[in-house]
Amino acid sequence: MNTRLGRGFNLFWGGQTVSLVGDKVTVFVVPTLMIFVLHASALQVGVVAMAQYLGIPLLGPVAGVLVDRWDKRWTMIGCDLVRLAAVAAIPLAYWLDVLSTPLLFGCVAVISGATIFFNVGYLVAVPAVVPEDGMVRAYSRLEGSGSVAEVAGPSIAAALYSALGVAALLVDAASYLVSAVCFRSMRPWGERTVEEGSVRERLTRGFRLNWADPVLRRVVLAAVTLNSGGPVFVTVLPVLAYRGLDVSVGEFGAAMSVAALGALAGALVAPRLSTRFGLGRTMAWSLLLHCLVGLGVLAAPALPAGPVIAVSMGCYGFFMSCINVCSAPTRQSRMSALNQGVMHAAFRTVTWGVIPLAALVGGLAVTLLTGPLGILDAARTVMAGGTLLAACSFLPALGIQPLLDAAVPEPAAELAESTP
Repeated sequence: MNTRLGRGFNLFWGGQTVSLVGDKVTVFVVPTLMIFVLHASALQVGVVAMAQYLGIPLLGPVAGVLVDRWDKRWTMIGCDLVRLAAVAAIPLAYWLDVLSTPLLFGCVAVISGATIFFNVGYLVAVPAVVPEDGMVRAYSRLEGSGSVAEVAGPSIAAALYSALGVAALLVDAASYLVSAVCFRSMRPWGERTVEEGSVRERLTRGFRLNWADPVLRRVVLAAVTLNSGGPVFVTVLPVLAYRGLDVSVGEFGAAMSVAALGALAGALVAPRLSTRFGLGRTMAWSLLLHCLVGLGVLAAPALPAGPVIAVSMGCYGFFMSCINVCSAPTRQSRMSALNQGVMHAAFRTVTWGVIPLAALVGGLAVTLLTGPLGILDAARTVMAGGTLLAACSFLPALGIQPLLDAAVPEPAAELAESTP
């Protein structure tokens, strides 16, 4: 760890790295459990995938307002404990012989809701504990941790699931406890930033700030487009692998771990790319390439499925890391500290709010097309359609770099503060 970013960031970084690895266990185990234990349909897999993001449109707007009024560090500790309980409930239900798709839906929805509040504080935490000149480096390290989790998580999850079955989820539950302890060990930060103004006023401000600034507006449009098609691809991938290509749990886990090396490489390379080409330009081209390389999975079964998934998703993850490393600093550079919470909450509400519908559509489309096409061609067709839709995110992102290059005397959020 780079001590120049400070002890507070190192604790934050360490806790989140452990938690992210744990998260990958749940993300891997839940659909695997549904397909092999509950014998769920593609539609049911899509419904539970939808629950993963259901809290965004339901709780996203108010989360930013409330978190601004709460101590953010303690809010994140509380969210970790709620998520710990929800994850642990899944193996408990299995051992009590009451595990079902509706129960999984409920647990995943609770995790989603707590994550909404956690993520508002997460994005505020970085500028609160990191100096301004270390922001891109900090986000690069966090993205690198996410990539490491992508590398280690699926293999760990596959091994744990093979050895322990549903009890593998207890690893994720324990990771939330580690995250909470790290937050508790940090010096106090994230005190209440808003003392006045109604919930409605703060809520409206969050959406207005995102739309009023031309850079933020283009980032929002690009993210909405990406998230309208990308989740279709991700939701259908395990269905394609397990049922269409007859890939084993171990092989799929290994392929996804190898694939995630690309995401790690992206996190390491993105700061250099953004320095050379600009944050906006790097983000725009990464959006396009992120989508197009995903189409490589269609090379299976003509080519061996495991290597095809690994290589395609490795490239997919590389460009996703580039997008994430560039997006957060771009948005935060346009916003005052006073409105970080409501801006991030409104952004996530709009851009992630389409994900539940996209996941549901993906599962439903595969179910409807399986009859006439068969499961393999149905999954391939739906994934290709979702990917091509997501690729259109490149268009609004193209105009971001010229706006960043233009002389702007102060962040748009500060300008908005002076408007009635």
